[in-house]
Amino acid sequence: MSQGALAQFLPLILLFIVFWFLIIRPQQKQQKAHKEMLEALKKGDKVVTAGGIIAEVVKAEEDYLKIKINDDTIVRVERSYIARKI
Repeated sequence: MSQGALAQFLPLILLFIVFWFLIIRPQQKQQKAHKEMLEALKKGDKVVTAGGIIAEVVKAEEDYLKIKINDDTIVRVERSYIARKI
């Protein structure tokens, strides 16, 4: 009886393992790399925001960054809205 139950759940277990290695694990690695990139940002770095704005970091604060969009415009952006570093 126990072998029959195991045989029934084996495809489900294998599906979960495949799902883990193809979707969950790579996403966790990507989130970790993004978090490390956000923590390492410093003055002078060029970044792209989630809205697609390309800017230069003027000042890195704990939760926010002051970024310069052009010569006259400096805005304060939450770190989580930085998509990537150029």
